[in-house]
Amino acid sequence: MSDTDQLMSNRFRGFLPVVVDVETGGFDHHGDALLEVAVCPILMRADGHLEPGGCTSTHIIPFDGANMDPKSLEVNGIDPWHPLRAAREEKDGLIHVCKPIREEMKATGCKRAILVGHNAAFDLNFWNAAIARTGYKRNPFHPFSALDTVSLGALAHAQTVLSRIAVSSGLEWSAEEAHSAVYDTLQTARVFCSIFNQWHDHIGIPQSQTA
Repeated sequence: MSDTDQLMSNRFRGFLPVVVDVETGGFDHHGDALLEVAVCPILMRADGHLEPGGCTSTHIIPFDGANMDPKSLEVNGIDPWHPLRAAREEKDGLIHVCKPIREEMKATGCKRAILVGHNAAFDLNFWNAAIARTGYKRNPFHPFSALDTVSLGALAHAQTVLSRIAVSSGLEWSAEEAHSAVYDTLQTARVFCSIFNQWHDHIGIPQSQTA
């Protein structure tokens, strides 16, 4: 493990930040379908700045009896039964996206992942519901702690809407690409890194983390 990897572990108290975005069939994490999930581990450069890692995603086959609100499907543009969708069963999808998370945890010496999201409770609730539904035993995420770019955006940019935080951070924003799990994950990761790097440059890494 390199010094940079150890710094990542120390910076977040042994947690690896991983941005997660889910696309769903509604707002009820118990009854509505999980349709798409994307994850993006956060990496640390040698200078201590953060950057998005690689994004891993998958479409998900709706679980038996899942609800799918037509209004939600209109927003995210997902056709759950499209023949070319190449979706995985829910548990297989979790296995697929968790693999790179565990690999990065091992590389950095982090003991657990922590979910980063925009309105993170929404993504974490759907994630935890899928974990419980499938009986998946290797969940890398803390079950209730999360880091939310809504709060970070309010602090750093006086904005709480992801698109507005992104623009205020100097990032481009495409309304046409928004509401896909991959695009929203990458943009959330860029916003998260931008705010933390801004703190790093102007305030510095907290003293307790450098001892």
